[in-house]
Amino acid sequence: MSKVNTTNRTFKTIAFLSLSLVLGACGQSATTTPSMGSGRQGIKMPSSLRNTSQTPGKWFVELAGDPTGLTAQSVSGQQTGFRAQAVAQGIKYTEVQSYDTLFNGFSVEATGAEINRISRMPGVTGVYPVRRVDAPRTTVSPNSLAAPEMYYAKGMTGADIAQNELGLTGKGVKVGVIDTGIDVDHPAFKGRIVAGYDFVGDDYGKNGKYVPVPDNNPDDCAGHGTHVAGIVGGNVASNGFKGVAPEVSFGAYRVFGCEGSSYDDVILEAMERSVKDGMQVVNMSLGSAFDDWAETPLAKAGNRMIKKGVILVASAGNSGGDGQYSMGGPTMGDSVISVASVDNVKVDLAAFTLSDGSKIGYYPATGAPAPKKGTTLPITKGPKGSPTVANDGCDPYAANSLTGKAVLIRRGTCSFYIKATNAQKAGASAMVLYNNAAGYISPTVEGDPPITIPVVSVSDIDGVKIDELIAGGVSMTFDGGQLTIANPTANASSSFSSYGMSAELELKPDIGAPGGNIYSTYPLNAGDGSGYAVLSGTSMASPHVAGAVALILQAYPKTQPKDMRGLLMNTASLRWYLNNGTLLTGLPDYVQRQGAGMVNIVGAYSNTVSATPSKLSLGESAAFTTRNKVIVLKNTGARREVYTAFNYPALTVAGTTLAPTPNQTYATMTINGKSADADAGVEVVVPPFSEVELNVVVSPPAAAPDKAQYGGYVNLVSTTSPSLVVPYAGFKGDYQSLQSLGDLIIGGTKYNAPLLVDDGDDALYPEGAAAPTMPDYTFKPVEVTYSNGSKDTVMDAPYLAANFAHQVRTLTFELLDGNGAVVDTLAKEDYLARNCTNDLSKQSASCDALTTFNWDGKLTGGKDAPAGVYSLRLSALKPLGDTSNPAHTEVYTSQKFKVLR
Repeated sequence: MSKVNTTNRTFKTIAFLSLSLVLGACGQSATTTPSMGSGRQGIKMPSSLRNTSQTPGKWFVELAGDPTGLTAQSVSGQQTGFRAQAVAQGIKYTEVQSYDTLFNGFSVEATGAEINRISRMPGVTGVYPVRRVDAPRTTVSPNSLAAPEMYYAKGMTGADIAQNELGLTGKGVKVGVIDTGIDVDHPAFKGRIVAGYDFVGDDYGKNGKYVPVPDNNPDDCAGHGTHVAGIVGGNVASNGFKGVAPEVSFGAYRVFGCEGSSYDDVILEAMERSVKDGMQVVNMSLGSAFDDWAETPLAKAGNRMIKKGVILVASAGNSGGDGQYSMGGPTMGDSVISVASVDNVKVDLAAFTLSDGSKIGYYPATGAPAPKKGTTLPITKGPKGSPTVANDGCDPYAANSLTGKAVLIRRGTCSFYIKATNAQKAGASAMVLYNNAAGYISPTVEGDPPITIPVVSVSDIDGVKIDELIAGGVSMTFDGGQLTIANPTANASSSFSSYGMSAELELKPDIGAPGGNIYSTYPLNAGDGSGYAVLSGTSMASPHVAGAVALILQAYPKTQPKDMRGLLMNTASLRWYLNNGTLLTGLPDYVQRQGAGMVNIVGAYSNTVSATPSKLSLGESAAFTTRNKVIVLKNTGARREVYTAFNYPALTVAGTTLAPTPNQTYATMTINGKSADADAGVEVVVPPFSEVELNVVVSPPAAAPDKAQYGGYVNLVSTTSPSLVVPYAGFKGDYQSLQSLGDLIIGGTKYNAPLLVDDGDDALYPEGAAAPTMPDYTFKPVEVTYSNGSKDTVMDAPYLAANFAHQVRTLTFELLDGNGAVVDTLAKEDYLARNCTNDLSKQSASCDALTTFNWDGKLTGGKDAPAGVYSLRLSALKPLGDTSNPAHTEVYTSQKFKVLR
């Protein structure tokens, strides 16, 4: 999963290239407003931030009623009525797709003004942008082992025992994979793809063009879907490769072309088709980061799949480096099983050989050419290079200083693309990137212009070793070697795995599974041609759980979809926090990153006592100083079960949204009126075929920092049966005190934001700053000459640049007259995502810093606003905010400007 970008909208998200997939976190501090100066212009605009033309965008239009509870005739009648009303009102739009199984409505193309009119039509309950979903970014590490298998990861979840001792294979269960397709020629899936469809065609997304050419062949030319399907249930008799459920049948639903991205409306089509095709389990290793709401169309559709009898398993996302509240997409559905990633116990790596004879394992960087076998290069480093420097490689090197050499560069401060660009410009023949924390990373150096030299990533330990050898002279040879090593981050939550909770403080993710360094199938005509590769991501964790679901369904076919998640969560095992290479064993890792813990297939299979609900979302402590919850234990077995119940607190997530830090303060708890914090715990007896209630009272950690997320587990320990866990999570303090409209860092300087932008004068005006001269706009194309002599034609129209530091429940965009009275509501949108960062220099194709709000000079009815003085206003209602409480809505009003006609 990766961050989506919304294009061609009234609310337009600007995306930038050339940032590594793995981002450093940055905090938000107090802001000062720089002086505007005495000139005509405000703060100088970055050339990359220019207003775009007012073109139609793509939107979901939702009509009243859940289609799972309506007849087909009712849904059809509503949609026919909508079309007739739109024609009668003269609304201009293009219908792209209609939906009737999981979503009642359409995807349409329309301008911002027209979609605003549509949103006010009778029977329309909501409009939502159709978001772009980037193809899940994972790093391919080619590996041609003689006997490929998933032994390490299967041993972590108990899948090996389920297969070899319990005889579970997933036989008879249909699993749909909504992804890049499945390699139909791979022997791992021979004769087992029983349904499928290609919604897009090979060229969809190529060169930024999204013209679907669907057909009935869901063959994979990108690789990701084949890898995912192999984890679910690949099976190759000739070499012993087996996925988690090696006898499932597959539905293959291709929503990505050979390269590029897809869109939510295509994905929703695939979700509906998977239901109609009779899939029992569906895996979705995709989604949009930061869109952290259960009310978005794909999240709603995910919930409705469960109502239709289909169990949906979805990846939690790979935006852990971008801080808290970073999940999004279908995984946010209340009933969807949301899966976090845990690092594998072993790592299979490609390797190069040093001149001292030692082998160094590495990951090749995405966006750089593969190393050429047989190449030998001397290794050097820059003048600042050392294992302690924070900004190694961030400044340009002297011309030709690295010619013909491999340069060693430490991770930190600037993006990997910048480091690789500087090395390439200085003549380097390769770049060796080493980690500044324990273990390995899977970097990307994609950007424009592209990187043309090999870039490989090694561990922190190996980087320090190479650094020490440079003084005496050392060289490297790419000889095609391979290594299997003990993973230094084994069994810890993967650093890339996204953080919850949801924007409405619901506990997500739900459960963890192996996702870091997973060996599985790959298209036969891709990678190194072996048909196998190592990938990392929550994309790899989700199919482990989908496979586990298939095994449980085989064993217990009457298990209801609504109960499957609790069955898996109840018996999960906790993971620990990795801090600079050392596991902090005092408290488990954040609940907001691992959910209930690692999936335990054998425990779920053998457990006879369920705990309901399977998780406790406690909300904010400002409203409730303590939270009372009831957990029902139901024993379906003939044996009396005895547990000792404890409060098992996890680490508290402190720090800021963009820079979370661990804190060891924790909540206290009583169970049935007795302290669950004491070593003795609380005894709980569940008789055969009976139910017992636990009255749980949780008090937030008094010493925890304000705005922190706390959490832990109701841990029921048994000496004779599987122990049980029920995770809980809450927010310390007043949730509405989190800032939604944040500030922006441009060129290293932080500005009050939102900002008014004037492309015609190549200027922007920070919030609260007085404009030396009132800006004016003609709404006509104008030619601008920039300081570097370049020229461009831009639309002379005002727009706002805003940073969403936190999700926004409802955003209202208004036009005011010179006296501050409302002239028109230009747009209104619900459930907005937060931005990935607040620093324009840290943006990439999958990480944006701002959203723009464009005005085309027209009023809602389509007429031009008359000449005069105006301003623009944004009102942001915060998540869980009360519209009657002014403190829950942030309001920004731009500087006044003139409209010239």
